[in-house]
Amino acid sequence: MRRFSDGWQYAPWRYRPTRPAQALSRFSPLARRLLYLLTGLLALAPTLARARDALPIERLVLPPGFYVEVLSDQLPGARGMVLGPKGTLFVGSRGEGNVYAITLDPSRAYAAKVRTIASGLNMPVGVAMRDGALYISAVSRILRLDNIEDRLDNPGQPTVVYAKLPAETHHGWRYIAFGPDQRLYVGVGAPCNVCKRDENRYAMIGSMKPDGSDWRVVARGVRNTVGFDWQPGTNTLWFTDNGRDMMGDDVPDDKLNRLTRAGEHFGFPYCHAGDVPDPDFGREKSCTSFTPPMAKLGAHVAALGMRFYTGKQFPEEYRGNIFIAEHGSWNRSRKVGYRVVRVVLDAKNNVVKQDVFAQGWLGADESVWGRPVDLLTLPDGSLLISDDYAGAIYRITYRKP
Repeated sequence: MRRFSDGWQYAPWRYRPTRPAQALSRFSPLARRLLYLLTGLLALAPTLARARDALPIERLVLPPGFYVEVLSDQLPGARGMVLGPKGTLFVGSRGEGNVYAITLDPSRAYAAKVRTIASGLNMPVGVAMRDGALYISAVSRILRLDNIEDRLDNPGQPTVVYAKLPAETHHGWRYIAFGPDQRLYVGVGAPCNVCKRDENRYAMIGSMKPDGSDWRVVARGVRNTVGFDWQPGTNTLWFTDNGRDMMGDDVPDDKLNRLTRAGEHFGFPYCHAGDVPDPDFGREKSCTSFTPPMAKLGAHVAALGMRFYTGKQFPEEYRGNIFIAEHGSWNRSRKVGYRVVRVVLDAKNNVVKQDVFAQGWLGADESVWGRPVDLLTLPDGSLLISDDYAGAIYRITYRKP
């Protein structure tokens, strides 16, 4: 039996087949084919199956003094996260089409209540907050739910803020966030593994005013960013970028980039990881023509969310560090990623250290039970990690050993 925060208990349901051949013989050949198809589809929905079993967080390995707990495991497809001014945690999803609102327990140790405040949306991965309104990305559109924390039980229909983003769903899941300039920044991926398309429309980061006006291209040559943040003190934009596929197990690296001027070009599709010419387009432009990465993160790790640590709960050495969620590889001969890493900068913003902060979602036998997506620092200094594979959010805290 499992107990949830609302007091309800239930026993995990498990299908225990008996004499399957005899049971299936009752159905017509067409019905049997449909049953086999349904079985296959259910196999592709591991989140639902896993949600009935306790997540094995005891497998997660963290530095001494750090502890992890499950904030909620009732969030199928959990992706982007943002905290409202009144303390509500909003979470996007991808294929599920839902946006969730989590009312936290006063201790912030668990979710007191989980609501679905929007459903049926087209990959609402990104969420952002401004002036009490929740902004949601939905592939070609940016939506808005006004005064949302006062209307959690009756949010109404969202307002369309902007509807001119590309409609392609390949790399169409858009990370969004408000910058220090109060503009909404939007990641727009390339609609392919590698291709040449209009660089003012694809493979870039753009920004707009909160009302959807004044669209501008901020960065070009960005294959697919699903995480960015602004460095405290400098307000410079840093972001992850996923490297292309089909060039082998070990090339090219995913990247951590820094934007120093508007319109900067980071290489795609001509150059990858700063120094790897593309086999199809690399002859057209030299890698030296583009801005190199601040750090190489490894090939196929699928670096997604990134955040500067702004809290005070973790030890001093963690202040200002960058945490990056590695979603994990999908087409490598041996899996990599499935962890959270840390990047340490010096006073001149040089990368002086890269190490693993949290791991254990990937087993030694290459079994996987979770995939980190996004990160968020709570006001108490604890760190949240979303996991779309397990449909969960974890909370990491620190207590001096």
